[in-house]
Amino acid sequence: MQELRDAGVMLRLIYEAMKKKGIDTDAIFSRLGVDESYVFTDQLRTPHNAQLYFWQVVEDVSGDPDVGLHLGTLLPAYKGQVLEYLFLSSPTFGEGLRRAQNYQRLLSDAAKTDFLIEGDEACMVLDTASDEVRRLRHFNECFVQGLITFFKSITDGNFYPSRIEFEHDCNRSEAHVKEVLGCEVVFGAEENRLYFPAEMLSHASPHAEPELLALHERFASEQVARLEKKDIVGQVERIVAELLDSGEVTLDAVAERLGIKPRTLRTRLTEAETSFNQVLADFRYRLARQLLATTDESIDEIVYLTGFSEPSTFYRAFKRWSNMTPIEYRKTAQGKDAMVDAM
Repeated sequence: MQELRDAGVMLRLIYEAMKKKGIDTDAIFSRLGVDESYVFTDQLRTPHNAQLYFWQVVEDVSGDPDVGLHLGTLLPAYKGQVLEYLFLSSPTFGEGLRRAQNYQRLLSDAAKTDFLIEGDEACMVLDTASDEVRRLRHFNECFVQGLITFFKSITDGNFYPSRIEFEHDCNRSEAHVKEVLGCEVVFGAEENRLYFPAEMLSHASPHAEPELLALHERFASEQVARLEKKDIVGQVERIVAELLDSGEVTLDAVAERLGIKPRTLRTRLTEAETSFNQVLADFRYRLARQLLATTDESIDEIVYLTGFSEPSTFYRAFKRWSNMTPIEYRKTAQGKDAMVDAM
């Protein structure tokens, strides 16, 4: 199964909100096993299920049991991305919404939002998360505010929600949540939903431009195509994980498991701007870091688990990857849950 990932822009927006709120971001990223420069990594896409650990760390460090709700009020508008351009260059808000649905993957592999009309209200079904994440209170309450802020930005402040429904339960003051979100809020619903006046769908965009819209759609299609090309990397990593303990981790063996020719696999990895050796090395390094940081496994056992035949070969490779020996890395990383070692 392909690992779901979120666009790095989501993490960057939350990072900006945390800075505004005065949260100790150094402490948060130390717990996550990365430094703050990671947030600005080019073409960053983070593991979707890492949201679970990320929000727990943010709550722990901030000491705020409603941190997702409160950070949502400080999120900057989602700007400078192709999805924004699609909305702005579409003739109406509704047209922009319809087009953006075709390119949801640019925001998250888990996103499958839909919208429908119920009488004089329109409704967005916010299927933006996996089963593990979709009931995560901090994520839901922060994300929906980010969406509202974005919609207000592209409609010159004309968008406003009429009702929000959350799958998660409310275990604190509903009045406070409603005050922050500025509309009726329902908890324990069957789906996460954002309601707004249906007339908003016909709101005209002052920036509508057919030629720009065609250009933006082509650009969005190209970005999705690049993501699809990179899917092969996740498929190869999944099989590498299954084959590591057998010692038969070769391009031919992986290609056979995928049901394609080795030459085809090599070509598809080249199209994804990588190679089999690079994918294998990256996977081994990530796994080694995770094992060193989060377990008490012996170095000999880690050598075996990462598929190396000799400790000396493992030591040389790890030193080349990290400029540290495995023992040095373990001393600096022990105790960090390194949730982003999967990133």
